[in-house]
Amino acid sequence: MKKYLDNVRRIAPLIHNITNYVTANDVANVLLACGASPIMADEEAEAEEITAQCMGLNLNLGTPNQKKIQTMLKAGKMANKRKHVVVLDPVGVGAGSFRRQAAEELLKEIHFDAVRGNISEIRVLASLCESEENSGKGVDADNTDRVTEENLAQNIAAAKMLSQQLKTIIVITGAIDLVTDGSKCYVIKNGNPQMSRITGAGCQLSGILTAFLAANPEDKLQAAAAAVCMMGYAGELAAEKSGQSGSGTYRVSLMDAVSCMDGDMLERGACYEIR
Repeated sequence: MKKYLDNVRRIAPLIHNITNYVTANDVANVLLACGASPIMADEEAEAEEITAQCMGLNLNLGTPNQKKIQTMLKAGKMANKRKHVVVLDPVGVGAGSFRRQAAEELLKEIHFDAVRGNISEIRVLASLCESEENSGKGVDADNTDRVTEENLAQNIAAAKMLSQQLKTIIVITGAIDLVTDGSKCYVIKNGNPQMSRITGAGCQLSGILTAFLAANPEDKLQAAAAAVCMMGYAGELAAEKSGQSGSGTYRVSLMDAVSCMDGDMLERGACYEIR
Protein backbone atom coordinates (compact mmCIF):
# COMPACT_ATOMS: atom_id res chain seq x y z
CA MET A 1 0.00 0.00 0.00
CA LYS A 2 2.83 2.38 0.84
CA LYS A 3 4.24 2.87 -2.64
CA TYR A 4 0.91 3.79 -4.20
CA LEU A 5 0.39 6.76 -1.88
CA ASP A 6 4.06 7.68 -2.12
CA ASN A 7 3.72 7.80 -5.93
CA VAL A 8 0.73 10.14 -5.70
CA ARG A 9 2.65 12.53 -3.46
CA ARG A 10 5.76 12.31 -5.65
CA ILE A 11 4.06 12.69 -9.05
CA ALA A 12 1.24 15.06 -7.97
CA PRO A 13 -1.04 14.10 -10.88
CA LEU A 14 -3.32 16.79 -12.30
CA ILE A 15 -6.91 15.53 -12.08
CA HIS A 16 -9.83 17.00 -14.05
CA ASN A 17 -13.08 16.73 -12.11
CA ILE A 18 -16.52 17.14 -13.65
CA THR A 19 -18.32 16.68 -10.39
CA ASN A 20 -21.37 17.96 -8.54
CA TYR A 21 -21.84 21.35 -6.93
CA VAL A 22 -22.64 19.81 -3.54
CA THR A 23 -19.16 18.37 -3.02
CA ALA A 24 -16.88 20.06 -5.57
CA ASN A 25 -14.96 22.01 -2.92
CA ASP A 26 -14.38 18.91 -0.80
CA VAL A 27 -13.19 16.92 -3.82
CA ALA A 28 -10.71 19.64 -4.76
CA ASN A 29 -9.39 19.91 -1.22
CA VAL A 30 -9.06 16.18 -0.64
CA LEU A 31 -7.08 15.86 -3.87
CA LEU A 32 -4.70 18.51 -2.58
CA ALA A 33 -4.61 16.72 0.78
CA CYS A 34 -3.54 13.41 -0.76
CA GLY A 35 -0.86 15.07 -2.87
CA ALA A 36 -2.60 15.46 -6.23
CA SER A 37 -3.59 18.64 -8.05
CA PRO A 38 -7.27 19.31 -8.95
CA ILE A 39 -8.90 21.26 -11.72
CA MET A 40 -12.68 21.69 -11.73
CA ALA A 41 -14.08 22.45 -15.18
CA ASP A 42 -17.49 21.56 -16.58
CA GLU A 43 -17.79 23.94 -19.55
CA GLU A 44 -18.27 21.97 -22.75
CA ALA A 45 -16.22 24.43 -24.81
CA GLU A 46 -13.03 23.70 -22.84
CA ALA A 47 -13.63 20.09 -21.82
CA GLU A 48 -11.31 18.49 -24.37
CA GLU A 49 -8.53 21.05 -23.92
CA ILE A 50 -8.52 20.75 -20.13
CA THR A 51 -8.73 16.96 -20.16
CA ALA A 52 -5.84 16.66 -22.61
CA GLN A 53 -3.56 18.35 -20.06
CA CYS A 54 -4.53 16.10 -17.14
CA MET A 55 -3.41 12.62 -16.08
CA GLY A 56 -6.87 11.65 -14.85
CA LEU A 57 -10.55 12.45 -15.31
CA ASN A 58 -13.16 12.03 -12.56
CA LEU A 59 -16.82 12.02 -13.74
CA ASN A 60 -19.54 12.35 -11.10
CA LEU A 61 -23.30 12.12 -11.74
CA GLY A 62 -24.35 13.80 -8.49
CA THR A 63 -26.03 16.86 -10.04
CA PRO A 64 -26.51 15.97 -13.71
CA ASN A 65 -27.92 18.04 -16.54
CA GLN A 66 -27.93 17.68 -20.31
CA LYS A 67 -25.07 20.09 -20.90
CA LYS A 68 -22.88 18.47 -18.24
CA ILE A 69 -23.41 15.02 -19.73
CA GLN A 70 -22.27 16.30 -23.12
CA THR A 71 -19.22 17.81 -21.43
CA MET A 72 -18.49 14.46 -19.79
CA LEU A 73 -18.74 12.65 -23.12
CA LYS A 74 -16.30 15.04 -24.80
CA ALA A 75 -13.88 14.91 -21.89
CA GLY A 76 -14.10 11.14 -21.59
CA LYS A 77 -13.42 10.54 -25.26
CA MET A 78 -10.42 12.86 -25.13
CA ALA A 79 -9.08 11.08 -22.06
CA ASN A 80 -9.48 7.73 -23.84
CA LYS A 81 -7.71 9.14 -26.90
CA ARG A 82 -4.78 10.27 -24.75
CA LYS A 83 -4.88 7.01 -22.75
CA HIS A 84 -5.47 8.90 -19.52
CA VAL A 85 -7.28 7.44 -16.52
CA VAL A 86 -11.07 7.87 -16.35
CA VAL A 87 -13.24 7.11 -13.29
CA LEU A 88 -17.04 7.12 -13.08
CA ASP A 89 -18.96 7.85 -9.88
CA PRO A 90 -22.64 7.08 -10.71
CA VAL A 91 -24.10 9.01 -7.78
CA GLY A 92 -27.80 8.29 -7.30
CA VAL A 93 -28.02 6.46 -10.62
CA GLY A 94 -31.13 4.64 -9.45
CA ALA A 95 -32.98 7.82 -8.47
CA GLY A 96 -34.49 8.50 -11.89
CA SER A 97 -34.52 7.63 -15.57
CA PHE A 98 -32.36 10.60 -16.64
CA ARG A 99 -29.46 9.44 -14.49
CA ARG A 100 -29.82 5.85 -15.66
CA GLN A 101 -29.85 6.91 -19.31
CA ALA A 102 -26.84 9.18 -18.73
CA ALA A 103 -24.88 6.38 -17.06
CA GLU A 104 -25.79 3.98 -19.85
CA GLU A 105 -24.57 6.45 -22.50
CA LEU A 106 -21.34 7.17 -20.65
CA LEU A 107 -20.60 3.46 -20.22
CA LYS A 108 -21.29 2.89 -23.91
CA GLU A 109 -19.17 5.75 -25.25
CA ILE A 110 -16.25 5.87 -22.78
CA HIS A 111 -13.88 3.25 -21.44
CA PHE A 112 -13.56 3.63 -17.68
CA ASP A 113 -10.56 2.45 -15.71
CA ALA A 114 -12.75 2.21 -12.61
CA VAL A 115 -16.35 2.67 -11.54
CA ARG A 116 -16.98 3.49 -7.88
CA GLY A 117 -20.31 3.51 -6.10
CA ASN A 118 -22.26 2.13 -3.18
CA ILE A 119 -23.88 -1.28 -3.54
CA SER A 120 -27.25 0.15 -4.63
CA GLU A 121 -25.65 2.21 -7.41
CA ILE A 122 -23.51 -0.67 -8.64
CA ARG A 123 -26.53 -2.97 -8.75
CA VAL A 124 -28.37 -0.46 -10.92
CA LEU A 125 -25.41 -0.43 -13.32
CA ALA A 126 -25.49 -4.23 -13.36
CA SER A 127 -29.17 -4.10 -14.27
CA LEU A 128 -28.39 -1.73 -17.16
CA CYS A 129 -25.98 -4.33 -18.49
CA GLU A 130 -28.88 -6.78 -18.41
CA SER A 131 -31.22 -4.26 -20.11
CA GLU A 132 -33.59 -4.25 -17.15
CA GLU A 133 -35.26 -1.37 -15.38
CA ASN A 134 -34.27 -0.78 -11.79
CA SER A 135 -34.65 1.89 -9.18
CA GLY A 136 -32.73 2.97 -6.12
CA LYS A 137 -32.99 5.06 -3.01
CA GLY A 138 -30.89 7.96 -4.32
CA VAL A 139 -27.37 8.84 -3.31
CA ASP A 140 -27.39 6.57 -0.24
CA ALA A 141 -27.27 2.79 -0.15
CA ASP A 142 -30.56 1.16 0.78
CA ASN A 143 -30.47 -0.28 4.30
CA THR A 144 -31.58 -3.64 2.93
CA ASP A 145 -28.92 -3.52 0.21
CA ARG A 146 -25.58 -3.88 2.00
CA VAL A 147 -22.44 -5.98 1.75
CA THR A 148 -22.25 -8.07 4.93
CA GLU A 149 -20.27 -11.06 6.10
CA GLU A 150 -23.31 -13.21 5.36
CA ASN A 151 -23.66 -12.18 1.70
CA LEU A 152 -19.99 -11.42 1.05
CA ALA A 153 -19.30 -14.33 -1.29
CA GLN A 154 -22.39 -13.55 -3.36
CA ASN A 155 -21.46 -9.87 -3.70
CA ILE A 156 -17.85 -10.68 -4.59
CA ALA A 157 -19.07 -12.95 -7.39
CA ALA A 158 -21.49 -10.29 -8.65
CA ALA A 159 -18.82 -7.57 -8.55
CA LYS A 160 -16.38 -9.77 -10.48
CA MET A 161 -19.02 -10.51 -13.10
CA LEU A 162 -19.82 -6.81 -13.61
CA SER A 163 -16.11 -6.01 -13.81
CA GLN A 164 -15.74 -8.58 -16.57
CA GLN A 165 -18.80 -7.23 -18.41
CA LEU A 166 -17.67 -3.61 -18.30
CA LYS A 167 -13.94 -4.42 -18.59
CA THR A 168 -13.19 -2.09 -15.71
CA ILE A 169 -12.29 -2.14 -12.03
CA ILE A 170 -15.41 -2.14 -9.87
CA VAL A 171 -15.21 -0.43 -6.48
CA ILE A 172 -18.13 -0.97 -4.09
CA THR A 173 -17.94 1.07 -0.91
CA GLY A 174 -19.82 0.59 2.33
CA ALA A 175 -19.24 -1.05 5.70
CA ILE A 176 -17.21 -3.62 3.76
CA ASP A 177 -15.53 -2.38 0.57
CA LEU A 178 -14.92 -4.51 -2.51
CA VAL A 179 -12.36 -3.72 -5.23
CA THR A 180 -12.11 -6.13 -8.15
CA ASP A 181 -10.76 -6.41 -11.67
CA GLY A 182 -12.91 -9.46 -12.39
CA SER A 183 -10.23 -11.90 -11.27
CA LYS A 184 -9.02 -10.85 -7.81
CA CYS A 185 -11.09 -9.00 -5.24
CA TYR A 186 -9.79 -6.93 -2.36
CA VAL A 187 -12.12 -7.13 0.65
CA ILE A 188 -11.41 -4.00 2.70
CA LYS A 189 -12.62 -3.45 6.24
CA ASN A 190 -11.34 0.03 7.00
CA GLY A 191 -13.75 2.86 7.72
CA ASN A 192 -16.09 4.32 10.32
CA PRO A 193 -19.92 4.67 10.39
CA GLN A 194 -19.61 8.46 10.68
CA MET A 195 -18.45 8.56 7.07
CA SER A 196 -22.03 7.87 5.98
CA ARG A 197 -23.31 10.82 8.02
CA ILE A 198 -21.53 13.52 6.04
CA THR A 199 -22.08 14.53 2.44
CA GLY A 200 -19.23 13.86 0.07
CA ALA A 201 -17.11 11.05 1.51
CA GLY A 202 -17.81 8.91 -1.56
CA CYS A 203 -17.20 11.79 -3.96
CA GLN A 204 -13.91 12.51 -2.23
CA LEU A 205 -12.89 8.88 -2.57
CA SER A 206 -13.62 8.96 -6.30
CA GLY A 207 -11.23 11.90 -6.64
CA ILE A 208 -8.56 10.08 -4.60
CA LEU A 209 -9.15 6.92 -6.63
CA THR A 210 -8.53 8.82 -9.87
CA ALA A 211 -5.29 10.24 -8.50
CA PHE A 212 -4.04 6.83 -7.32
CA LEU A 213 -4.77 5.24 -10.69
CA ALA A 214 -3.12 8.09 -12.58
CA ALA A 215 0.02 7.88 -10.45
CA ASN A 216 0.22 4.07 -10.63
CA PRO A 217 -0.77 3.09 -14.19
CA GLU A 218 1.03 -0.28 -14.07
CA ASP A 219 -0.74 -1.50 -10.90
CA LYS A 220 -4.29 -0.22 -11.21
CA LEU A 221 -6.07 -2.86 -9.11
CA GLN A 222 -3.61 -2.52 -6.25
CA ALA A 223 -3.66 1.28 -6.53
CA ALA A 224 -7.47 1.30 -6.41
CA ALA A 225 -7.41 -0.86 -3.29
CA ALA A 226 -4.82 1.44 -1.70
CA ALA A 227 -7.04 4.48 -2.38
CA VAL A 228 -10.01 2.80 -0.70
CA CYS A 229 -7.88 1.73 2.27
CA MET A 230 -6.55 5.26 2.62
CA MET A 231 -9.99 6.84 2.74
CA GLY A 232 -11.32 4.21 5.13
CA TYR A 233 -8.35 4.46 7.46
CA ALA A 234 -8.63 8.26 7.37
CA GLY A 235 -12.23 7.79 8.48
CA GLU A 236 -11.05 5.77 11.47
CA LEU A 237 -8.41 8.33 12.44
CA ALA A 238 -10.94 11.16 12.07
CA ALA A 239 -13.35 9.42 14.44
CA GLU A 240 -10.60 9.04 17.04
CA LYS A 241 -9.69 12.71 16.76
CA SER A 242 -13.17 14.24 16.67
CA GLY A 243 -14.69 12.02 19.37
CA GLN A 244 -18.26 13.07 20.10
CA SER A 245 -17.91 16.58 18.64
CA GLY A 246 -20.38 16.06 15.81
CA SER A 247 -20.46 15.69 12.03
CA GLY A 248 -19.01 19.12 11.24
CA THR A 249 -15.86 18.45 13.23
CA TYR A 250 -15.67 14.94 11.83
CA ARG A 251 -15.78 16.29 8.26
CA VAL A 252 -12.78 18.54 8.91
CA SER A 253 -10.96 15.77 10.80
CA LEU A 254 -11.41 13.46 7.81
CA MET A 255 -9.67 15.95 5.54
CA ASP A 256 -6.92 16.41 8.12
CA ALA A 257 -6.37 12.65 8.33
CA VAL A 258 -5.92 12.38 4.56
CA SER A 259 -3.55 15.34 4.57
CA CYS A 260 -1.38 13.94 7.36
CA MET A 261 -1.23 10.33 6.16
CA ASP A 262 1.97 8.99 4.67
CA GLY A 263 2.83 5.69 3.06
CA ASP A 264 4.06 4.07 6.26
CA MET A 265 0.87 4.98 8.11
CA LEU A 266 -1.24 3.56 5.29
CA GLU A 267 0.81 0.36 5.27
CA ARG A 268 0.20 -0.12 8.98
CA GLY A 269 -3.46 0.85 8.98
CA ALA A 270 -4.77 -0.87 5.84
CA CYS A 271 -7.07 -3.78 6.70
CA TYR A 272 -7.81 -6.08 3.78
CA GLU A 273 -7.75 -9.58 2.35
CA ILE A 274 -7.72 -10.84 -1.22
CA ARG A 275 -10.33 -13.30 -2.51
